[in-house]
Amino acid sequence: MNTRILHVEDNPANRMIVRDLLEFQGYEVLEVTNGEEALAAAERERPDLILMDIQLPRISGLEASRRIKAREDLRCIPIVAVTSFALSGDDQQAAEAGCDAYIAKPYRPRDLLQLIQKLLRDNQH
Repeated sequence: MNTRILHVEDNPANRMIVRDLLEFQGYEVLEVTNGEEALAAAERERPDLILMDIQLPRISGLEASRRIKAREDLRCIPIVAVTSFALSGDDQQAAEAGCDAYIAKPYRPRDLLQLIQKLLRDNQH
C-alpha cells in the first residue's frame, strides 16, 4: 500500500506543484482546501502524514492541527505546518498546536521531501 499524504492547501497552483512532486516520489496524495475538510479527511482516511497550510479558510491550519492532535486516535499522524508568511514565532505557534515540523514557503522541493521522509521514518512503530 502506498504511503498516503493529506495535503491541506487552498491555493490550486500550490496544490498542483506539491501533488506532482509527491506523486513523482510514489506517494498517494489526498487533497482538501480548508481546515474543516482536513479534520474530516484525517478521520476518514487516516493518512500517514499531513501537510497543513496555516492560512486556510473556515478554520486555520493551526486550529485544525490542534483538533487532530487532541484526538487519541489521530494524534500519531505527523503534521507539517506549511506557511508562506514566515514570521518570527510561527514555528513556536506550530509546535504549540501540535505540529511535528514546520517549513516556510518558498522551500526547496528536496527539503520538503527530506522532511517528509524523516517524519515517516520516525513515525514507524
